[in-house]
Amino acid sequence: MRKYLFNGAVISAAVGLWTTIRSSQNGPRDWRLPLMWINAGISLALAVGAVLQESREASERESKPVKARKGR
Repeated sequence: MRKYLFNGAVISAAVGLWTTIRSSQNGPRDWRLPLMWINAGISLALAVGAVLQESREASERESKPVKARKGR
């Protein structure tokens, strides 16, 4: 859970989501509102996906033997 909370991309996506929520409450209801929500959702999904990919790559590096790592 810590890897999600302290990741810069996730923090940025959360701030964007908060801005979208505030704009939805206070702003006009026009064609831009659904686009803002779609953008916030995609941003959050990409940030979480990036954290998952980094985590998988780190676990793969740790599982390789030391000799295989030196050969790179």
